[in-house]
Parts: sequence; structure tokens; C-alpha cells
Amino acid sequence: MNRTLLQVKVLYDKMGRAEKKIADWILNHPGDLIPLSICELADRCDCSEATIVRFARRLGCTGYQELKISIARDEGKTNVSDKVKKGDNCFEIYEKVSNDIYCSLEKTKESLDKDSLEKAGKAILSAEIVSVYGLGNSAAVAIDAQHKFLRAGCNAFAYSDNHMQAINASHLKKGDVAIGISHSGSSKDVVEALKLAREKGATTICLTNEGKSPILKQSDIVLFTSSNETRHSILGLNSRIAQLAIIDSLYLYLVSHKDDLALKAIEDTERALLSKKY
Repeated sequence: MNRTLLQVKVLYDKMGRAEKKIADWILNHPGDLIPLSICELADRCDCSEATIVRFARRLGCTGYQELKISIARDEGKTNVSDKVKKGDNCFEIYEKVSNDIYCSLEKTKESLDKDSLEKAGKAILSAEIVSVYGLGNSAAVAIDAQHKFLRAGCNAFAYSDNHMQAINASHLKKGDVAIGISHSGSSKDVVEALKLAREKGATTICLTNEGKSPILKQSDIVLFTSSNETRHSILGLNSRIAQLAIIDSLYLYLVSHKDDLALKAIEDTERALLSKKY
């Protein structure tokens, strides 16, 4: 039997009433836990997020994410992809990855709210400062956003250090924009940075996978991606392409809606980069 689930059974009698609700749900639905955020599990178990964290720590985990990883490992679901098989050649893997990316982009197009995307574009367009926060896999997307927005004439900065995220957020003000990128929506430092930026008056935008998660509570504008990959794995890989597609869309929105002076700045940027190429 799954070792983590066995531990749940061993400790069951020592749990409080709320923790037993979590234990019962997990024991009855072990394979359904992986895609759920802590908020979604709290809804299903009719308990608080804090109770879930306590439950995870009772099992020897640091928190909910480690609990998911532990169950996924014991269930044999820690593979990068449920479609890629041992023995596949590199081109076969490429084909499967390409198909997954296509599905992710199509599903994201259905999940992405048009009005929210428009609001995000307008907020970034008029912002004095655009700060982008991302950790781990999301850090690369944050850096890409900074790169694109700078080219479009925005005063944009990306932060992948949790201390720098907090410091930057504490100095934002009304008229500024803070963007938090987190596939799970549960990256504590990113959520806390958005919360601080919001308290300072900045407009907050999150880029996250569809579903209920902590980051939504601190976001004025929500941009959802959608991917099936996290139904089978604790990793989020092709969903990153959907995040990048949204960043590219916002960049092109800025370029097409900037005034002539800003467009000249974009041309000057391209001209300055010519000296960097043979």
C-alpha cells in the first residue's frame, strides 16, 4: 500500500475532527489529489487551509506541496509526462510534447477571460512601473516578461529572489502594476509579494493555472492558463508555453497601442541591438 496513505491510517485515531475529514477524502480519492490546490482541497473537505497544513505536518511533511509529492511518488505518478514512455526515441517524445503544448494552448484560449486580458493590457500600458514576480520554473517567464515589456517602452523589472520581491513590492504605489506568476497559485512568497503590492495601492495581476488557489485572493486581475498535465504529474511543463503566449500577447498589445514616441523607443532599441550582431 502507498506508504503515505498507510501513515494516514496509522495516525487516524490521533487526528481531530477536521483532520479526519481530510484523511477520509484522501484515502477515498488518492489519485485525485495531485491537480488540486490547497484551496480546492479545503473546499472538498469543508475545512480551512491551515488545517490542511497541520494535517501535512502531522504526517512529517513541511506542507501541502510536500504531501502531494509524497503521495504522487508512492502512487508512481512523478513522471514528467504520462504519455512519454521508457524507450521512446527523442523525436517521438518531441511529437508528444508538441501535441501537449497544442492542447494546452487551446484549453488556455477557452479558460482565458477576454475582459481580464484587456484590463491587464490597459493596466500595464498606463503603469509607471511594472514589477514581475516568479520563482522556480516561473522565474524564466518573469524574466521573459521583463524583456518583452522593456522593448515595448515599459519601465519593467523581474524579481526571482523572494527578499527582493518583498522589498520591491513595499515601494510600489498607485499607478504601478505587480504581476505574480505561479502555475500552482500557491507560491507563498509570490502571493505575499502581491499582497504587499496591493496594500501599497498597486494593481495586481496573476498568471496561474485555472482553479481556486491562494494567489487569486491577492489579484485584481486574474489570467488563467489551462493544462491537463498536472492531472497526471506534480510538474507543470507545457503550461509554461501558455504563460509565455499570454506574455507575448500583452507585449504585442503594448506595441500596437503605444503612442508614436514610444514606438520610436522600440525602434531605437532594435537599432541599438544591431551592433551586437555580425
